Amino acid sequence: MDALGGCGGANGFWGWNGFNQRRKKKNNSSADRRNQRNSGSSDSVDVRRDSSGYRFPLKQAVTAGALTFTGDTIAQLSGRWKKRAAALKQSSSSDKPDEEELWNIFSEHDWVRALRMSSYGFLLYGPGSYAWYQYLDRSLPKPTATNIVLKVVLNQVILGPSVIAVIFAWNNLWLGKISELGNKYQKDALPTLLYGLRFWVPVSILNFWVVPLQARVAFMSMGSVFWNFYLSSTLSN
Repeated sequence: MDALGGCGGANGFWGWNGFNQRRKKKNNSSADRRNQRNSGSSDSVDVRRDSSGYRFPLKQAVTAGALTFTGDTIAQLSGRWKKRAAALKQSSSSDKPDEEELWNIFSEHDWVRALRMSSYGFLLYGPGSYAWYQYLDRSLPKPTATNIVLKVVLNQVILGPSVIAVIFAWNNLWLGKISELGNKYQKDALPTLLYGLRFWVPVSILNFWVVPLQARVAFMSMGSVFWNFYLSSTLSN
């Protein structure tokens, strides 16, 4: 009877094993789809869903916008403080800043510049980088040394130049200087990219090796506080 059934006993002969296996596969695939939907909802907030089921990652966008704003604020305060220190040095004065001077340093904040940088983080960097990390995790899911190296290389070869190209264009668009974008790329894009490699390669290794997917935008955005300090200073020159 086993020989006649070809796969084990009377049930195999009459086809019940194949039927049960097909039922199990169908049930498992349905459960997998439900789990994917549930896990996706935990990583993003369903503020807008189109026909393709896209969810805008609100949490990641807000995080990126807030930390980009923080990096720009540090850059602005640092720039004004350095100007004051240079002015005191030229006047050979060693007076400490009083409360009025400190208030002026804070009150001269460029809120349009801050909005320009934070809107880039909220609208572009947060959603874009989250989609990129999702793609990398689907393409290279196993946390092997080879996959981590590939992710770091792809991050620097694709994401790094894309971020620099987009933020330079975003900045010039806000300033009404889109015609000068080519000169900005020639002057600052390559030095910024090379400087970024020294900072982002070790950060990216930690990001892909240790940090879970749902926290990667937040982790990279925290690194962006320091990066945006440099980037905001470069864009304001």
